[in-house]
Amino acid sequence: MKALDYEGLYDACYMQVYSFLIAMSRDRNLAEELTAQTFYKAMTAKSQFQGQSEALTWLCAIAKNLYADELRRRARQTGEPPQEAASDGAMEDSALDRDMAFRIHLILHDMAEPYKEVFQLRVFGELGFRQIGSIFGKTETWARVTYHRAKLMIQDKLEGEEHG
Repeated sequence: MKALDYEGLYDACYMQVYSFLIAMSRDRNLAEELTAQTFYKAMTAKSQFQGQSEALTWLCAIAKNLYADELRRRARQTGEPPQEAASDGAMEDSALDRDMAFRIHLILHDMAEPYKEVFQLRVFGELGFRQIGSIFGKTETWARVTYHRAKLMIQDKLEGEEHG
């Protein structure tokens, strides 16, 4: 097995791992902290990378596990599930956009997996379909279809709110 160039890996993948964590947590500070922890864990657990997948896939799996650990830690501290952090993206520039973003987040909150995570990775994490498929161990086509179905579910719920 060829040794990993961790500096090159960091330079190449930092923004993608950070974006992935922002998509999940919608908290910039937490995403920064977990991104640092992800690369630290990757560097200190050299033997775990088998080279059977892309390095980014491996890093996102570490990041996802660290985020899940953080959610469990917070739940233990508060005795209840943690509140999701608010997004501060470009969608929220106006009151109308904030309302729409809030409605979409409410819909996403109740959406089943993997649709919820695929949509968040694509829209908030700005990951490509090939990368999303790789994270799930699926094909690029699977990621495209899953994203499209999630988008249709959101549109149907939004239209239902307008008519109901």
